[in-house]
Amino acid sequence: MHNIHLHGRADIRRILLVKWSALGDVIISTAILEDLRQAFPNATIDLNILPPWDRLFRQDTRVNNLLVIDLRGQDKGWKGVWRWLQTVRRNKYDLVIDLQSNDRSRFLISALRILSPVRPILMGNRRSFPYHLSPPWKSKPIEVAALDQFRQTLAAGGIQTGTPRPVLQIPQENLERAAQMLKQHGLSPQGFAALIPGCQAAGHLKRWGTDNYVALARKLQEAGLEKIVLVGGKDEIKDCAEIEAACGEWVVNLCGKTEIFDLVPIFAQAKVIIGNDTGPTHLASCTERPIVVICGPTDPRRVKPAGDNVRAIQADLPCINCYQKECDHHSCMKAITPEMVFEMVKPELENNRVESRDL
Repeated sequence: MHNIHLHGRADIRRILLVKWSALGDVIISTAILEDLRQAFPNATIDLNILPPWDRLFRQDTRVNNLLVIDLRGQDKGWKGVWRWLQTVRRNKYDLVIDLQSNDRSRFLISALRILSPVRPILMGNRRSFPYHLSPPWKSKPIEVAALDQFRQTLAAGGIQTGTPRPVLQIPQENLERAAQMLKQHGLSPQGFAALIPGCQAAGHLKRWGTDNYVALARKLQEAGLEKIVLVGGKDEIKDCAEIEAACGEWVVNLCGKTEIFDLVPIFAQAKVIIGNDTGPTHLASCTERPIVVICGPTDPRRVKPAGDNVRAIQADLPCINCYQKECDHHSCMKAITPEMVFEMVKPELENNRVESRDL
């Protein structure tokens, strides 16, 4: 297919968006979901996603139906393949957009193309069978960020994109919970920095280290911020407790005390947000607040959260972007000092002082 312009076409009535990845990529894909809803306001848009991230879309008004088949868990193997094919064939989609485009999703969509009596338009992230429409590359280029890859996939079909950052629809109950937490801990708008010092246990090399976060927290507090907020999940509880113990009452430790939807409205009130390459840092990118993500073994061109308010810092070493699970020197993170990170957010803090004097 050439020179196809699908944007707003009335005959595109049923759309399936496929995205299975980890939290970060799922969050990034919400910008594309927003663009699709704007391009096809009257279409049925279904989302094919894996648990546990289906919970992010249970109340999302942009999504008509969730297709949740646990292809990596209880539906692994031919059972899941058959269930997926039967479900997608039955729904008779006009357009299938595969933002995953890995071997498994390509296999499923290839089978759909061969076996389905209905012939949907198939879009994918790479130029290969079974896709009718795709960007010009045969493999996903490292130098192109994930959101730009997704945008170019839609552009291959003439679908306009323009949403600058991820968009999550936050339930009212979580907005209220977050507001209560902010009030309870005396967190005034832009009076605190949010730090995300951990990541899942399997990716421990992506952690910058508690000593570095302690030193950075002190610098931020000395620069005039009233409070420092720590956030994270069960894998980060120990790290956050160590940082809290090493600082003072001006540290508010919310690690393990928030639901995932609570974090976005909390981040939205922060002066700056600083974190490792981890899911909650992508959640922070749903806001317009300045974000710094600290990268070492992972490539910021691939993992940096979406948005023009996000910057990455990485040491200039030959071993960066190794994606190793174990390392005996961890040089990439040791080379990044608290002073270096502080300098990246210092202009934001100085602007805050100017505004305070003007008042």
